[in-house]
Amino acid sequence: MIYLKLFISFLKIGAFSFGGGYAAMPIIQSEVVDAYHWLTPEEFTDLITISQMTPGPIAVNSATFVGIRIGGIPGAIVATLGCILPSSVLLIFLSWMYMKYKKLTILQTILSVLRPAVVVLIAISGIKILQSAFGLNGFKIDDIRLHMVFIFGISLVLLVKYNKNPISVILLSGILNLFYNILFK
Repeated sequence: MIYLKLFISFLKIGAFSFGGGYAAMPIIQSEVVDAYHWLTPEEFTDLITISQMTPGPIAVNSATFVGIRIGGIPGAIVATLGCILPSSVLLIFLSWMYMKYKKLTILQTILSVLRPAVVVLIAISGIKILQSAFGLNGFKIDDIRLHMVFIFGISLVLLVKYNKNPISVILLSGILNLFYNILFK
């Protein structure tokens, strides 16, 4: 029964997560944290971090991670297949349709209308991840993890102002957090 739940849950994620991994995060969170309680909000933040650090799409990495956590290797296979099945079928169909009708203005209009919705989904996901990482549960100032805000600030400056390699920034962030946890916990 758990394999069926994993498959259907990630089938929904794969079918309705338009716009890529960042846009899929609210749907993934809704399924694995809110609906089935397979992960806590903190574990979900860790999942996103791990999914970002490993090669491949966020949704597929999430499916594999949650699948292993809930059902071992068979769970990972079932969840991953559920996640990639809708997009595989849809991609084949849309490729055929696009090649046949790519000159139609209605198709170009539909694509342009979807872009702002995807941006909103990405922004919401980013805000939720920041809230979780910073310890902002209901925006209580007492619970803020200042070291995470500091690491975020350093990472942001390194990426935006100095255009540093994201991999090195991720490694530096992990090292800073490790030192904080060794020294202060």
